[in-house]
Amino acid sequence: MYRHFLKFAMLLLVVVLFIPVVAAQDQDATPEATQEPDVVILPDVDPLSVIGDIITAGSSTVFPLTERMAERFGEDGYSGQITVDSIGSGAGFERFCVAGETDISNASRAIKDSEVESCTEIGRTPVEFRVGTDALSVVVSIDNDFVDSLTFEQLRQIFGGEAATWADVNPEWSAAPIQLFIPGTDSGTFDFFVEEVFDKDETAILGANPQMSEDDNVLVQGVSGSPYAISFFGFAYYNENQDTLRAVAIEGIAPNAETAESGEYPLSRPLFIYSDPTVMQEKPQVAAFINYYLTYVNDEILEVGYFPASGEALNQARQNWLDAMGLGE
Repeated sequence: MYRHFLKFAMLLLVVVLFIPVVAAQDQDATPEATQEPDVVILPDVDPLSVIGDIITAGSSTVFPLTERMAERFGEDGYSGQITVDSIGSGAGFERFCVAGETDISNASRAIKDSEVESCTEIGRTPVEFRVGTDALSVVVSIDNDFVDSLTFEQLRQIFGGEAATWADVNPEWSAAPIQLFIPGTDSGTFDFFVEEVFDKDETAILGANPQMSEDDNVLVQGVSGSPYAISFFGFAYYNENQDTLRAVAIEGIAPNAETAESGEYPLSRPLFIYSDPTVMQEKPQVAAFINYYLTYVNDEILEVGYFPASGEALNQARQNWLDAMGLGE
């Protein structure tokens, strides 16, 4: 009987000791639930049923993304024509807000207050749709074997004309003259670079007498042709030309998907398209295309060479669409 009592006592002791352990394990195994933001869902779009043409213009940076979305819209059945003109963000806003000629304005920067005022004067209310993220890339020729990373101070020396040769920037570098290629002043890329590097003062960069073009492909050709040339433009254009170009790290951080989406890369920036509620309601094809764009942009954006906007930013863009169409809560 004593042996039976001893076994029972030991079993009871094990149970008493084990229960708190199980309880602790169960508590650890049930992490605090994280609340994911609800995805804003837009009405379904059938491209086959969409009729009417669409006119877009603006940023050369956003151009390849909008062009790809237009191609996909057509592949899925849309039979109308979508015009996508690459003329720079500033020129795009002029056509949208002053001339009132376009339905959608592509932009690599946010619209300015003065441009909003111009839109108001012709009865338009610009609605912003965030569509992605760019890692604006500072590039040199693949034959340049001495520049790997630049600081903001060195960027100011180079693009501000303080340094005439590469050796002026770093004595260990080539003594060859620096050849500058930059986007034109109508470009949102120009505006963004001047704002980030020169604190919005474009005097220095223009005083350096760079070769300028609104066409990023011209800049690509210029830099590809010389190991002593340098330029900056959207990541997609670098991505397409990695056989002839090399992206330079800024402050030691290279442009890529991780650093762009996290904001760690110093020259990360948002990409937008803009339209107007009246245009969208009076031209259903415009509303349908923007809806389609916001619904499927993340399927295409990496292939184009840019990076997705955050879930919150894309949700806001979709909510802006619903509000513009009078369907918001």
